Formats: sequence, C-alpha cells, structure tokens
Amino acid sequence: MSAEEIQLDAEERMEKAVAHLKHSLTGIRTGRATPGLVDSIRVEVYGSHTPLKQLASIGTPEPQQIVIRPYDQSTIKEIEKAIVAGDLGLNPQNDGHIIRLNVPPLSTEVRKKMVARIKELSEEAKVSIRNIRRDANKAADTEEKEKTMSEDDRDRVKSDIQDLTKKYESQVGDVAKARESEVMEG
Repeated sequence: MSAEEIQLDAEERMEKAVAHLKHSLTGIRTGRATPGLVDSIRVEVYGSHTPLKQLASIGTPEPQQIVIRPYDQSTIKEIEKAIVAGDLGLNPQNDGHIIRLNVPPLSTEVRKKMVARIKELSEEAKVSIRNIRRDANKAADTEEKEKTMSEDDRDRVKSDIQDLTKKYESQVGDVAKARESEVMEG
C-alpha cells in the first residue's frame, strides 16, 4: 500500500465512524418530536419485517407530536403494534387513518441518561477512530519493513494519520456536544 492509499483508507474509515455516530444519535430522544425517533422501527407486514418509513409517511406537525400516515390503511394495526413493541415509551393513538404519537417532555433524570448514552456513543466512535489510526500506523510500519516505503515517508504518513485522528475526534466531540445541548434544552 502506498502512503496515499494508507491515508485515504484511514480517512474514509474515520468518516464512516463519524457518520455512524450521527446515525446512532438520531435515535436518541430530545424533548422534541422528530421522525428519527421512529426510524429504527420495523413492522411485520406482508410476511417480512419492513422499515416503517417504507410503509408510511412520517411528519411532525407540532414540536411534541409525530404523525404517521400509512400508505396502505390495512397495515395500521401492524404499525401500531410495532411502535408499542419498539419500546420507545410513546403511546400510539390510532384513529383508523393515521397514528399520532405525543412525545412527552423529558424529565431531568431521563435527560441525564440520554446525555450519558450520547457520551457512550461518542466514546465508542473515538475508540473506533483510534483503532483506525493503529491499523494505518501498522500498515505504514509494514511497508517500511518491506522496503516499499522510506523511514521518512513512514514518519510523514504517521504524522498525517495523527492529524486525521485529531480532526475526526474533534468532529465526534462537536457532534456529541450539539446533540447533548439539544437533549438538555429539549
């Protein structure tokens, strides 16, 4: 692997780690209703587990309410069952045409738990980024041992990888901090 390939691979994987964190954080509740709260719900319908967003349009007409409009009215009971089974702590109200989910404001205790979960997820992302750094440094060491890369090039690659690590760890911190403030202000 060339120095550029090692760096590109590491950067691509670090970007994926940050993207994974962002995706994981969408499922964490703030005091505000967002379609992301029900994104992970899968509904058993037509003989398979189907993501909710493929079965219904999901909107938030009010800050404390999610409205789910099934494309096929015959799936409304299955959707309601999946929401209850999804253990989101939300009580679906079905009027036969749409399902409304009222998102209650979060208590201080629940907010603190959410912030702790955000910290856990961001730490996992940072560990992932550090593991990518380790892999890239190993690759550079291997190339230098096999005489396909000079010592100077190896050291430059390691320095660049460290810069990438700092950059992406900083992004993780920023993403987590923004989500924490959303949860705390709700």
